[in-house]
Amino acid sequence: MSAKSDRQAAREAVANYHEKQLTSLQGRVGTALERFRSGELDAFEVDQVLFQYSRAAKELWKFCNLGDPEFASDLVRERPIVDWWERGAPRQR
Repeated sequence: MSAKSDRQAAREAVANYHEKQLTSLQGRVGTALERFRSGELDAFEVDQVLFQYSRAAKELWKFCNLGDPEFASDLVRERPIVDWWERGAPRQR
């Protein structure tokens, strides 16, 4: 493979990873909204989920879009998957 095709394959791998992880994060938001509609959560609890989603999605975006796509692709393939939801958790004081 050429360097250009290697880079393209890495970009595609990272894009697929990004989409899969983003879908997982969005599923948490969907679950929170369903629980709100059924009365299990209040508006503040849903807001907390949305806040954590926002932070997690930003961290995921930074990982997938800043830097070398080959490096990110290697990390995705060789290391355990990062828990992006936990990365977005507010810091405890």
